[in-house]
Amino acid sequence: MSNEINITINGRELKAREQQTILGVARSNDIYIPTLCFLKGLSGVGACRLCLVEIEGVPRLLPACVTKVTEGMVVTTESPKLKEYRRMILELLLAERNHVCAFCVVSGNCELQDLAQQLGVTYVRYPYRFPKYKVDATHDRFLYDPNRCVLCTRCMRACEEVEGARTWNVRGRGIRSFMITDLNQDWGDSPTCTTCGKCVEACPTGALAVKGRATGEMKRKKNVLSQLSSMRDRGR
Repeated sequence: MSNEINITINGRELKAREQQTILGVARSNDIYIPTLCFLKGLSGVGACRLCLVEIEGVPRLLPACVTKVTEGMVVTTESPKLKEYRRMILELLLAERNHVCAFCVVSGNCELQDLAQQLGVTYVRYPYRFPKYKVDATHDRFLYDPNRCVLCTRCMRACEEVEGARTWNVRGRGIRSFMITDLNQDWGDSPTCTTCGKCVEACPTGALAVKGRATGEMKRKKNVLSQLSSMRDRGR
């Protein structure tokens, strides 16, 4: 059993367990930290960097979703510096691909859209790239639009860690990265996809969607992956 330690978040003295992340402790104490790549029930990867926090004595910002707590740690989750960093990160995500909410199936149910509203991002200061990636609609039930992908890898982790299929992966490096199925073949030709839809439920944007949905009609089943993970851990 993990030992109990003492930490401070935003001036509040809290109890935590060894091996807990800062994000885990914050959420268990109703302290909000914005996230995009994190999803309960999946491993943390620190990909989006929206959960960056300040730690006393540490010269750089650290991602709360993968940083373990230590005895006496003093954490700040809200400050002008953090607000500016998070806004910059969100603007870069919006500028990198094509996120036109008026034509998106998850408009009104999109985590990226919600974060933009929460952080007051009403315009983007960086030039838009507007890439034109090919939409993969070869699957019988689902489609993948890489133009709306934020490379959070939630689909990949859901496929591997919950379903065990390992269909999704990342190809390329840096800004030229994009998600692929198997060995970069059409999703409809995938020999490993089980058509479970867990990747679609995990996606925070309109990159993965159920076919036949019109603008604003796509809704996710909240907490379904964390529930499945808990059932798996209990051997059910």
